[in-house]
Amino acid sequence: MGIEITAAPASVGMSGERLDRIGSILQAKYVDTGEIAGISTLVARRGEIVHSSQVGQRDREAGLPMTGDTIFRIYSMTKPIVSTALMLLHEEAAFQLEHPLATYLPAFASVQVMEADGSLVAPVRPIEVRDVLTHTAGFTYDFMLDPAAATYREARIMNDASRSLEACIDALAELPLACQPGSMWNYSVGIDVAARLVEVLSGQSLGQFLNERIFEPLGMSDTGFTVAEGSLDRLAAMYGLPDLVGRGYDAGQLLEAALSGDNQRRDVSATYPTDDPGWARGGLGLFSTIGDYQRFAQMLLNGGTHEGEQIIGRKTLELMHSNHLPAELMPWSLVGTVNPGWGFGLGSRVMLDVAQSRGPGSVGEHGWAGAAKTYYWVDPAEDLVAVFMSQYMTGVQLPDRDFRSLVHGAITD
Repeated sequence: MGIEITAAPASVGMSGERLDRIGSILQAKYVDTGEIAGISTLVARRGEIVHSSQVGQRDREAGLPMTGDTIFRIYSMTKPIVSTALMLLHEEAAFQLEHPLATYLPAFASVQVMEADGSLVAPVRPIEVRDVLTHTAGFTYDFMLDPAAATYREARIMNDASRSLEACIDALAELPLACQPGSMWNYSVGIDVAARLVEVLSGQSLGQFLNERIFEPLGMSDTGFTVAEGSLDRLAAMYGLPDLVGRGYDAGQLLEAALSGDNQRRDVSATYPTDDPGWARGGLGLFSTIGDYQRFAQMLLNGGTHEGEQIIGRKTLELMHSNHLPAELMPWSLVGTVNPGWGFGLGSRVMLDVAQSRGPGSVGEHGWAGAAKTYYWVDPAEDLVAVFMSQYMTGVQLPDRDFRSLVHGAITD
């Protein structure tokens, strides 16, 4: 099944010929070389879908082609959705961004901070709700190299799929922070904490809240924390490095595996189950299709509405997609990669300086990526949404950067 093209590219200021080369170039560079099994791309401008391309296979061993309705594990592209969910509750005055996290999750009132020598000290200020959305709370990830990350690996803090979100966050509150709240940008399980806040403030499970407030109104019928049995044949197989989540690897080991060319089929069902109704996380966990995610991204671009459905307010989105990092915390770095030109909002990055970002784009553009090479961005200045999907676990290749170049090169007006 393909994605319906709703307008000719020329009618929205894009070159059809240049858009057509997206698939052929990505296939030649990544699929034909055997690096990535299959890639799906989608571009929409001025509310019209003008490009859709699927190359390669969703399951190499079974010989199944990549299709427009292929289902992907979107890993950290879960984060912008969950961040939007929490901000829906901000619109209802359920909390304010400067409120202490412990107001709603009391277990974090006694959290401590791990120093470089392993000693524990008290935080200089409480964690605030906005800290969990901006990755400035002091949390970390188990694959990071800071001393506190080792305690995450030992506790398997987010890696036991049988553990509820509530149980994960309760366990997290017993572990030390990697740094003082507000002292640095440190990629982390903060959005998982935000997900638990959604549950506490709404009185619903995360999955229920997302279904009722975002997925069902937007018609995102293939997005959720499980995959229906009848749709499993549309789920893409996973390839690439050892599973980033839940295997006890740190960033150094993952880089070593990437440089070795490790590119095998991977079973990630233990850490990313398809059939567990209790499985839910905030920083990863959702399954989606490229068409479903475009509907979410288009809603963000439209100021909170899509096809007559008002999901969230325009001013709330403006707040979310403003830079919330002070100058001293920029440029922020993710696993050793410095990101000049980018700030960070409430749940996704925000472009501040096109030249410093080292690629084409617009000031005010926002988006995020997932560990298995999924990526999207929303560009209000160009009235543009673009989505990239594959299932290749964290390699050194950067097909998303090539996709960005190809898309921007197709703008003609």
